[in-house]
Amino acid sequence: MTIASTPAPGEGQTVCVTGAGGFIASWLVKLLLQRGYTVKGTVRNPEDPKNGHLKTLDGAAERLILCKADLLDYDSLLAAIAGCHGVFHTASPVTDDPEQMVEPAVKGTENVIDAAAEVGVRRVVFTSSVGAVAMDPNRGPDVVVDESCWSDLDFCKKTRNWYCYGKAVAEKAACERAKEKGLDLVVLIPVLVMGPVLQPTINASVVHILKYLDGSVKTFTNAVQAYVDVRDVAMAHVLIYETPTASGRYLCAESVLHRGDVVGILAKLFPEYPLPNRCSDEVNPRKQPYKLSNKKLKDLGLQFIPAKQSFYETVKSLQEKGHLPIVS
Repeated sequence: MTIASTPAPGEGQTVCVTGAGGFIASWLVKLLLQRGYTVKGTVRNPEDPKNGHLKTLDGAAERLILCKADLLDYDSLLAAIAGCHGVFHTASPVTDDPEQMVEPAVKGTENVIDAAAEVGVRRVVFTSSVGAVAMDPNRGPDVVVDESCWSDLDFCKKTRNWYCYGKAVAEKAACERAKEKGLDLVVLIPVLVMGPVLQPTINASVVHILKYLDGSVKTFTNAVQAYVDVRDVAMAHVLIYETPTASGRYLCAESVLHRGDVVGILAKLFPEYPLPNRCSDEVNPRKQPYKLSNKKLKDLGLQFIPAKQSFYETVKSLQEKGHLPIVS
């Protein structure tokens, strides 16, 4: 008697991942391939060596198609999304230049939604950012930051924080456009993303850890930051895509830590590196971590990797990739 094997959750399904070569997207592509999906990944240039790591993933030879596409070129997006059951829109500029951030983020997102609606996809998962949620100077210290919170757009403009402004405006545009088009859209909101890197280049969030280890900063700032592991962010995308009842926004965060705590964790794990032990602000009281809810994702069954483990594996990965010298 033969026992029928359970088919993989993604078997027979094709999905599109925009910006497939990025930090989060690379892990998402890896996970989708593991789950049996056929993945069409959009990149600026499929032949660019910086996308080479995608071609070496398990299942890539059979089920990964890299498509040349640009977020501002509707026809290229339409070609990439054609034949897909779902779309993961992870591509986004990371910059504080208003011209490079706001227009591509908003227009690019609307193009993805329009193409997805034209093709008739089942669901779009949009990757937003804690930048769309956290920037509110009037929020009290006891307020629990959750999916109902939004950044104050005027405050973002006043402080010239165009990244947060762009992410908030792009998310709002995505929700409005999806509603107009009758498209099922679910939003994932990751905080600062840590963890091992698959891509050959270093991304902005991992530099956040690297700068403390390579001696380029001598002090840490009096600030707090929310953290999450990249593998949890990838799994969260898949969970909200595969759960029919998933809807609205999902905040993806493991913990909120003061920079001093981060440096302290790294110093215990890697005492051989020249980690700073002084705060750049010795006048003001130490900033207190804010409260943040990850209940919606936990209710879907996501078990978060602890920040300490994520930091450890980030550093190990930076060493393996040659971005950080190993100090004996």
